[in-house]
Amino acid sequence: MTQAGTGLLLVVSSPSGAGKTTLCKRLLAERPELRFSVSYTTRPPRSGERDGVDYHFVSDATFDDMVSRGAFAEWNWVHGRRYGTGIETVRQALASGCKVLLDIDYQGATRILAEFADAARLIFILPPSLPILEARLRGRGTDSEEVIATRLRKARDELSHFSMYHYLVLNRDLSVGYDELRAVYLRELAKAEGRAPSDDEEACAAACLTTNRAAVAERILAGGEA
Repeated sequence: MTQAGTGLLLVVSSPSGAGKTTLCKRLLAERPELRFSVSYTTRPPRSGERDGVDYHFVSDATFDDMVSRGAFAEWNWVHGRRYGTGIETVRQALASGCKVLLDIDYQGATRILAEFADAARLIFILPPSLPILEARLRGRGTDSEEVIATRLRKARDELSHFSMYHYLVLNRDLSVGYDELRAVYLRELAKAEGRAPSDDEEACAAACLTTNRAAVAERILAGGEA
């Protein structure tokens, strides 16, 4: 287990289409002290993505070399491509008291929690329902039926691991979902800095604790609505 001083590692996961990227980008824009941990990937850049900003885009050979050197805190295959988190970057950031946001799936979150248990706080973004998630995926107009079916199967698998997370943020509406994510971050930031959060932040974040929202996740997983 890595000791992390007053650093904070916010680990955010969700199924594709649940709104995680939008929520995280807004939080990063509002909270300048919060840094985004740029992952490594073997997939090619998408339109508008920048190397070193959105991802570190590397070759399979480079990724293989990093794996062999133990350079990743975690790495996984996602839709046929590999993604990984550089371990030294995270260690150095936490040792200097930085607040870091990681956008990874549940498998990566498991490894991050094992490596950085003192600093890591895990948040899962819930969609209102699986049918709504499917509608969001279709609404993008960018994926084939095969890709959508694959994403929905993966979504069920990801949702089934909700209990390993500290918080469950429900993204029924972007403004409400953001308020919850922000409250969770501010609550954990206050704890990391040895102070009390505001009453509003505490109440909103506490409602998102997995122990308080597990029944909602179970309903969604069973095909119902939150």
